[in-house]
Amino acid sequence: MGNIFSGSEIVEIGIQIEVNGRDFYSSLAKRALSPKAAKIFNFLAGEEERHILIFQKILEKVEKYEPQGLDADEYYAYMSSLAKEYVFTQKDIGAGLAAKIKSDKEAADVGISHEKDSIIFYEGMRKTIPEYAQGVISELIQQEEEHLKQLLNLKKGL
Repeated sequence: MGNIFSGSEIVEIGIQIEVNGRDFYSSLAKRALSPKAAKIFNFLAGEEERHILIFQKILEKVEKYEPQGLDADEYYAYMSSLAKEYVFTQKDIGAGLAAKIKSDKEAADVGISHEKDSIIFYEGMRKTIPEYAQGVISELIQQEEEHLKQLLNLKKGL
């Protein structure tokens, strides 16, 4: 069985996740009913944009890196499964998903789900990229965890 993804393809999926997240949060900010929600969604859209640039820099260096010490076929199958299950890996889904949301509370719930799924995916990604980039991914995971906290606090306040 050949690899389903290479390390660079997984980073490209990370970029797609962040693009969809940016589009999702930008759309939510425009539709938010409360100023507090709009402020948080605008902040999160900016964070997603920053993450896109970080992943693009990683992608420039990763190329066709093969992870060491893993059963690569099995691991890539796992990452493929994660990517297929995670709605934000689908191209151009962010703004369309935001358009279907009817309230700030529902928006916070979807954002919470997005951040959790991103954390899970990036935890897996960390194992497929070179050691020099793993610290960057760890930092992104910490930022996603902070975004999750912000959304949970927003939800409590609505």
